[in-house]
Amino acid sequence: MTQKDRNFTLIGMPASGKSTVGVLLAKRLGYSFVDVDIVIQEREKRLLKEIIAQEGTDGFMAVENRVNASLEVDHSVIAPGGSVIYGREAMEHLKEISTIVYLKLNYEDVERRLGNLVDRGVVLKDGMTLLDLYNERVPYYEKYADITVDETGQTAGETVDYLRRMIEERLGRDSGF
Repeated sequence: MTQKDRNFTLIGMPASGKSTVGVLLAKRLGYSFVDVDIVIQEREKRLLKEIIAQEGTDGFMAVENRVNASLEVDHSVIAPGGSVIYGREAMEHLKEISTIVYLKLNYEDVERRLGNLVDRGVVLKDGMTLLDLYNERVPYYEKYADITVDETGQTAGETVDYLRRMIEERLGRDSGF
């Protein structure tokens, strides 16, 4: 098993289930779960909204890039924020240490799940709509993904079951899962 196969990073839009699916998948695999937003808050000793308020969106993304690029984990399911895909160093590092799994969700489901964007911590640039953000990010998610999981009509449990089967096939049945 290579280093890349010992970790799995979940990428996708806010509300795509990175944390929910990540926790369940980690439990099923016997892995640790790493919520990078929490790692950022611990390292910065500030809430995400405080970082954004004090340093702006670009400043936050620089912090996010730095933290993701320095993650050192093993046998972990990693859930970074949805904007991690803008950080070149972060994505290069995550691709090196993990298999990247894109949790694909159609726009209508993203919109329905998100509700109030501010309460969910979604930051939009001035004049940008959620649809603009979706359309901007999807090509990045597709570019970086080693595995894409279409979650349309799936529960979190069904997504985890599918992912576990994909991982077993990728690593071979004798992987110990």
